[in-house]
Amino acid sequence: MLLETYDWGLEARTLQLLFGLGLGLVFGVAAQISRFCLRRAVAVDSEDRGSAGAVWLTALATAILGFQLASAYGFIAIEDHRFLATDLAVLAIVIGGIAFGAGMVLTRGCVSRLTVLSATGNMRAATVLIIFAITAHAMLKGVLSPVRTALGSVTIDLPFASVAELSGGAALSGAVAVIAAAWLIQRFRPSWHHVALGVVIGLVPVLGWATTSVLLFDEFDPLAIQSAAFTLPWSDTLFWVIASTAVPAGFGTGFIGGILFGSFASAALRGELQTASFESAAQTGRYALGAVLMGFGGVLAGGCTLGAGLSGSASLSIAALVALVSIIAGAWATSRALSPNAVAVPA
Repeated sequence: MLLETYDWGLEARTLQLLFGLGLGLVFGVAAQISRFCLRRAVAVDSEDRGSAGAVWLTALATAILGFQLASAYGFIAIEDHRFLATDLAVLAIVIGGIAFGAGMVLTRGCVSRLTVLSATGNMRAATVLIIFAITAHAMLKGVLSPVRTALGSVTIDLPFASVAELSGGAALSGAVAVIAAAWLIQRFRPSWHHVALGVVIGLVPVLGWATTSVLLFDEFDPLAIQSAAFTLPWSDTLFWVIASTAVPAGFGTGFIGGILFGSFASAALRGELQTASFESAAQTGRYALGAVLMGFGGVLAGGCTLGAGLSGSASLSIAALVALVSIIAGAWATSRALSPNAVAVPA
């Protein structure tokens, strides 16, 4: 749409990178201030589970409403995206979701939170992200890809790919999400500006879909339609850093770069830059295992807490919703299993 209206003087990939950078910047600032993280909402050892859940659900409700509204007006078109395929790789999604959920408990943060923390000086988070990106890349294109292929071959055919395809499904889902978020806000009273930042975060995946599917989509040189996520973007960013002359950066790499810069700037202005490292060999091993599980699980599930949890679930995709439920189940079960002997470690 914008490519046909304006002569930007830049390729679509470059424009998408810049838009991704801008959205990442917004997300990084909002997530750093609000401490946005799904793990905090489901882990039994989290003291502010209710408040974190209220903010996360606010983001989800905003994403669902924003996506449906933008789709209705033609600003989002992802009919051919894998999230809206009726061929559901149920085994891979469930196993991947559970593994990702377990991993984010072991590392005491989902990938979105760890990306933010890495930019503020947390070396534990930075180490986890490196291992996560390597594992994800190995699952996508490397030695672990046969595992992905084998598990992904177990599928079931669905009569519909999204709840939005049902009569009244989108309206009912949006209403349920809004009511649930409002109930949590009323009960746990999170900071009003954290709730507002949850709304901002919820709009980021909507704008991501709009950017890559309509606003900056080039029909003559089409690029992959994507939105706010971490699994594929971190894998692509790792590959771009290693071989930038062979692999151009795109929306995902711009998004990651924007988050890192936005998080760093926000923490610096707020006086919250602080270095942190591993305290023991056992802690290092636990975080490394969690990173591998998240890289492994994020690819199988088709996304992380942001890619499937917000961006995918905004479309009311069955695949994304199953992934989100599986992630929550894996995180909750792992947190319960570890809670009796868990030692609090600052994230």
